[in-house]
Amino acid sequence: MQVFLQTIVGGLNLGAVYALVALGFALVYRTMGLVNFAHADVLMIGAYIAATFTVSQHLPFAVAVLASIVITGVIGLFIERFLRPLEGRDFDLMLIGTIGFGIVLESVATLIWGATGEAVPSPVQTRPLVVFGASVPTYDLVVMGVAVVAMLALSLFLERTRRGVAMQAVAMDYDAAKAVGINVGRSNAIAFAIGAGLAALAGALVGPELYVSPTMGGSIGIDGFAAAILGGFGSIPGAVVGALAVGLLNSFSADYFQGYADLATFVLFAVIVMIKPTGLFGEKTVLRA
Repeated sequence: MQVFLQTIVGGLNLGAVYALVALGFALVYRTMGLVNFAHADVLMIGAYIAATFTVSQHLPFAVAVLASIVITGVIGLFIERFLRPLEGRDFDLMLIGTIGFGIVLESVATLIWGATGEAVPSPVQTRPLVVFGASVPTYDLVVMGVAVVAMLALSLFLERTRRGVAMQAVAMDYDAAKAVGINVGRSNAIAFAIGAGLAALAGALVGPELYVSPTMGGSIGIDGFAAAILGGFGSIPGAVVGALAVGLLNSFSADYFQGYADLATFVLFAVIVMIKPTGLFGEKTVLRA
């Protein structure tokens, strides 16, 4: 029973991180119809920035995380502004552009921080909680709590603010939104900035649990991408549900299949997607090709 509960908590912790990544993918795709392949590398940059401010500058972890979100948000704005002239003209080149930005970010990280990586101490030093005999790391609860707050804030922004409603209008009908005077370029820029901020938050939160390195975004980004597909690419609720599913699959696979955990996870993922290709909450999105 204790092992089962710890596996559940570990899966939910992973799922919370994957949800932040998947939401960033889904938000940009929902608004622009574009898969941002630089997303995982933005996560890695966010992790490094938070680690640097925490370890080298000795700032409080919360302040370091906020700084990471702001800086990577600016990076997201820069990427969108660079790609904007290509929108509606060369969709394939936009995709290639996001891949190129990912390569550039990884190279920049290697030049600045080196290739050896960096360990980040946990900001929570309290003892693990014991629940029904299972030891639950306190920091895992912090990660899940912060992720939930971020998801609720994003939901409120999209549903209750004028800019959020405008972004959803662009997602539903690009031409109609443009015809009624919605600034599509601004909506796209905000989507990229928020997506980058969510990636940075995920990277900063997972930094104390993993070894921060230039390649760390790869595995987390793949799982977040899989979560977005599983939930239905472009669906905000689907991204969260898909992330929790992938997190739990990873956690249980690691327990029961050990060295074959990734293989087992993606075999199950492939089966689900074959049964329902559009994902659990799949919905139509705007095509910009």
